[in-house]
Amino acid sequence: MRAINIKDIPNYTYQDYIQWEGKWEIIDGIAYAMAPAQELKHQWISSRINWLLQESLKSCEHCYALLPVDWKIKDNTIVQPDNLVICYKPRGKYIIKAPSMIFEVLSPSTALKDMNLKFNLYEQEGVKYYIIVDYDDEVARVYHLQNGRYIKLVDATDETIEFDLEKCQIEFDFSKIW
Repeated sequence: MRAINIKDIPNYTYQDYIQWEGKWEIIDGIAYAMAPAQELKHQWISSRINWLLQESLKSCEHCYALLPVDWKIKDNTIVQPDNLVICYKPRGKYIIKAPSMIFEVLSPSTALKDMNLKFNLYEQEGVKYYIIVDYDDEVARVYHLQNGRYIKLVDATDETIEFDLEKCQIEFDFSKIW
């Protein structure tokens, strides 16, 4: 048996991605299938996060809370964060600039990718706040980008945290997502 050559591994791009059925993400040319529908608790938490973000951003004219949308980082890297905040007017079919804040709600099928691959990707791309929500333990790990590295601010359960999104400051009450 011969060793796998890196040239033998498919390298997918946005053009491949838009032709596929189902839900996918591509990171550095590698395709990752996403679960067809997340379990009820995942959806409930994500909906609550979106509602709280919408409420927190009511008075901000510059920032928008979004549910999963394509973020095309480069031609071979397209991801769909569970919840995100962008502080610019969205245009086109996908976003191309880094969000200011991303929430990923862990599920059994995505936990390793969210805690490792996406953690590193979001850090590299300059996402100011990355929040990893573990609904089984009812904890949200809040990371803040400082000097190009994520520093954990808190393991939030029932705390209210103030976030500086540069164009807006918002308060987010983590007790309301559970």
